[in-house]
Amino acid sequence: MPVARSTTPSLLLCGYYGEHNLGDDALLQVLLQDLPRNSSLVITAADSEPVQALAPKALVINRRSLKATLWAALRTDVLIFGGGSLLQDSTSFKSLIYYVLLICAARFRGGRVLLWGQGLGPLRRPISRMLVRWVLPLCAAISWRDDASLALARRWAKTVPMWMAPDPVWQMPQRNWIGGGEIVVCWRPSPLLDAKGWRLLLDALDCVSSELAAPVCWLAFHQHQDAVLMDQLHERELMSPSLLKRSRTVVPRSIDDVFSRLKTARLVLPMRLHALIIAGLAGSPIAALSYDPKVEAAASMAAVPCISLDALPATDDLIALWHGAADRGVASSRIEEIRQRSAAHAQLLRDVVGQSIPD
Repeated sequence: MPVARSTTPSLLLCGYYGEHNLGDDALLQVLLQDLPRNSSLVITAADSEPVQALAPKALVINRRSLKATLWAALRTDVLIFGGGSLLQDSTSFKSLIYYVLLICAARFRGGRVLLWGQGLGPLRRPISRMLVRWVLPLCAAISWRDDASLALARRWAKTVPMWMAPDPVWQMPQRNWIGGGEIVVCWRPSPLLDAKGWRLLLDALDCVSSELAAPVCWLAFHQHQDAVLMDQLHERELMSPSLLKRSRTVVPRSIDDVFSRLKTARLVLPMRLHALIIAGLAGSPIAALSYDPKVEAAASMAAVPCISLDALPATDDLIALWHGAADRGVASSRIEEIRQRSAAHAQLLRDVVGQSIPD
């Protein structure tokens, strides 16, 4: 007698989860809230503890074990790449192979593949572009977070339903900005900044924080990369004693911790994409620094000033820009419009998962 297929879809959520990067935690948090409540979840993660806190009933497997993730992909009804830019070779070519193999394993068993809230690339190697061009048509549907990714993917997978919407993290609720507190910097290491570039940023920060009589909070979005940044800059003798005295590093434990700090900020200076987005949702005054076009695109969408790290202005011009942005929260109506557009990711997710539930 044939065994009836379960009416509860099994979902495998793959992303850069459990790596102590709050941006990826935010993506997972949004993804989980958009999923049907009866879903059977398997989530890949490096550290299971923060993921288990968000999804207590989920089975968490080691994302660094190819054997474990391939076995899970072979058994899933829907494989979901949940946010970020997973199909790229800038991290490593092995990373791209990992995700291509997961797609092939899921399709071999008959599962559906959804790329949700993704960016595409960079793909620097010809073989990388060939692999992605081959694997994209295996997907059931795709939602992109930027126009460039959408345009390239449409050339490579013309028959796959896909569209673009702002990053899924924009779906989080808006908060009420209060102000009156610190200057918050969400900075990261970057090859675009040499000693001269860092000194320019730090001198401008020293001047603005002194003029505003505001302490400086170094908010570490990525614990392993950002939490040591202030100390490293101090060790390189790039920080003035006055700025060092006003500064402290904070490692938030959750997205709620980030919101609590940003809603009282007098000025937020984000380099990281999701720090910019959460600051926008908090209504904070923002002046962004871009190490990647995705940051510039988000700043433009939210109508906040943005300076590219590879085209830094003179120190006096930067001081004037930051001083002018302080204590002026972003327009909530503009953020709400972005939030509504971002909801397209949630609709696509419900459609694909719903189609995987048998009648």
